[in-house]
Amino acid sequence: MQRRKFTEIIMAITKRRTSLKDIAQVLGVSIATVSRALRDSPEIGQEMQIKVKKLAREMNYRPNPFAQSLRKEAPKVIGVVMPNMVSHYYAAVLDGIEDEALKAGYSVISANTHEDSEAEVNAIDNFIGLHVEGIIACLSQNTRDYSHFEEIWKMGIPMVFFGRTCLSDKFSSVMANGDVAAQQATQHLIDTGSRRIAFIGGPNHLDMVIRRKHGYLEALRENRIPIERELVVCEKIDFDWALEATVKLLRMENRPDAILAFNDIITFAAFTAIKQEGLRIPEDVALIGFTDDVHAKYVTPKLSAIEDQSHEMGAESCRLLLKSINGDTKIYRKIVPQKVVIRETSAKK
Repeated sequence: MQRRKFTEIIMAITKRRTSLKDIAQVLGVSIATVSRALRDSPEIGQEMQIKVKKLAREMNYRPNPFAQSLRKEAPKVIGVVMPNMVSHYYAAVLDGIEDEALKAGYSVISANTHEDSEAEVNAIDNFIGLHVEGIIACLSQNTRDYSHFEEIWKMGIPMVFFGRTCLSDKFSSVMANGDVAAQQATQHLIDTGSRRIAFIGGPNHLDMVIRRKHGYLEALRENRIPIERELVVCEKIDFDWALEATVKLLRMENRPDAILAFNDIITFAAFTAIKQEGLRIPEDVALIGFTDDVHAKYVTPKLSAIEDQSHEMGAESCRLLLKSINGDTKIYRKIVPQKVVIRETSAKK
């Protein structure tokens, strides 16, 4: 019975290209162990090496020829994992990474997870197979299991997180000062006459959401404004969801008179909802959100925004990764400050 189950697993896997992860899963060992066994590493016992190689043959495992060429003669490569490459923010981060990588003689390949944790796992698996020199990553919004990143750490592959981070005891990270910026933005809304300020955010488990929400709540506390649970709406990073969430807030009997939005997707969903409901910005509902100046300047009214130095965030992430690749084992925490830019959507007259 057990042998038949084993055979079924093998058949299911071999319908597609076999990866190191597949072999590791069948044997109940780490990807690092499989990789080292296939390379005849002295760290792996002979018995385990024989097991791994036998199973690799059975599963028709083939090393990636592109990866082999990378090791022998092609340019040194860095892998980048992004949750949403369509966004201007992530495109600017990638641009910063590429600029720094080019200076150091590295090429960059990127993977778009589309905010999906399974796609993130596959991207990491592919980068391991390609034997990239190091990885820069930003978590997808639904990632809660970090075991694929723990495998990277066990394998000794240099890695840096930016924006949304995890495993802070193992990897360096580059973040914005979202808590400080959110507090400043909320204080601005209070100073210009708003009192019922809503916060619309992404999933509560993301460290970026936690930081920005914390700054918002601190500003309310410091000004002795009661925190109303129904004005704090955090679930996911999605335009349609944020549009619906904003409409629900605006149709409350005692609606909010201002909104702080977590990122560009949620900011423009809130902007759209306010207009759809026939309300004026900022007279009826003030709005300020985390977004970039490219979009903020070209809407009417012009959008008050908390702006990232996204290119610098990418450049700093790459600089930290290059340090790690070159043997620096220190874990760094770098903060790239954001700036609050006041335009027309937030100051009540």
